[in-house]
Amino acid sequence: MQPMKRDSNPERGERRPFSIAPMMARTDRHYRTFMRHITRHTLLYTEMVTTGALIHGDRPHHLDFSDVEHPIALQLGGDDPKAMAQCARWAVEWGYDEVNINVGCPSDRVQRGQFGACLMDQPQRVADCVAAMRGAVSIPVTVKHRIGIDDRDKYDHMAQFVEIVSQAGCDRFSVHARKAWLQGLSPKENRTVPPLRYDDVVRLKNDFPHLAIEINGGITDMESAKRHLRNVDAVMVGRAAYDHPYDWVHVDGEIFGDAHPIPSRHDVAEAMLPTIEEWTERGTKLLNITRHMLNLFAGQTGTKAWKRALSTHPNPPASEALATVRNALALVPRPESVDPGAPTVASPC
Repeated sequence: MQPMKRDSNPERGERRPFSIAPMMARTDRHYRTFMRHITRHTLLYTEMVTTGALIHGDRPHHLDFSDVEHPIALQLGGDDPKAMAQCARWAVEWGYDEVNINVGCPSDRVQRGQFGACLMDQPQRVADCVAAMRGAVSIPVTVKHRIGIDDRDKYDHMAQFVEIVSQAGCDRFSVHARKAWLQGLSPKENRTVPPLRYDDVVRLKNDFPHLAIEINGGITDMESAKRHLRNVDAVMVGRAAYDHPYDWVHVDGEIFGDAHPIPSRHDVAEAMLPTIEEWTERGTKLLNITRHMLNLFAGQTGTKAWKRALSTHPNPPASEALATVRNALALVPRPESVDPGAPTVASPC
């Protein structure tokens, strides 16, 4: 297939070589604030928000975020170009850096709404949404999708989808390197059962060298991420960034070239104390914040005691929230008490 150039639709925004994927019930504002204390430059995403929720629901609840969370992208679920354009305008009004279309989620609820992965079978519909959104805003409009769905999972099917959508001016394609089964597998199974096909994503970049292509799926460590960056423009990490958040503390130095001092795990926890104080005083349950921090000490001495202390006291009075976290933190040995010679600053890449 010979892709057409899109000279009339130049790519917008910065090239962002590393991102953390949108994840339902995970990438809320508290998780994003937490991760921002680990990496300053990684592109962060909201959970998917449907157009209906923004048009008919509580927009501030869905869209509010803090300045520390930049750069941040809003992920939208929907298939109506007019509604998607309006929601993109709200994204700009709220200050988001990018807006993304979900064409990867295979859940039954999403399918009933006629968006998510099932839209891979309607590339012109996706293109119409991209065009409408791009006509409404000046921030990047991107698409997150699978390599295929059901029996439409050949490379040529994906290449046709990308070619059609790219003509509308999509600024980046974030490709989950697995197909999705719309029937027969749960969303969780669709993240693990279909085999990874990284070669198809690399081929896509080779066939469409003028497009920004990001690879996603099964990437669990920094070395894997850096290997992928030899072949594509960007890497997106999902649950590995949630289950082992501190593993990505060197992203800024090794991928973005910003070798700033590296915070310890204790530094990260302590940096969250002002957020915890603010939100518990506003009525948020402590565990709604600290649940994102439970894996901060994964693999370290004291991690079980840390998790147990936070989980045993999930909703103390606001006046006791900081003490609860500090007491849990005291159960974990500080780096200097384990290895006095451990470096605290990353080496330049």
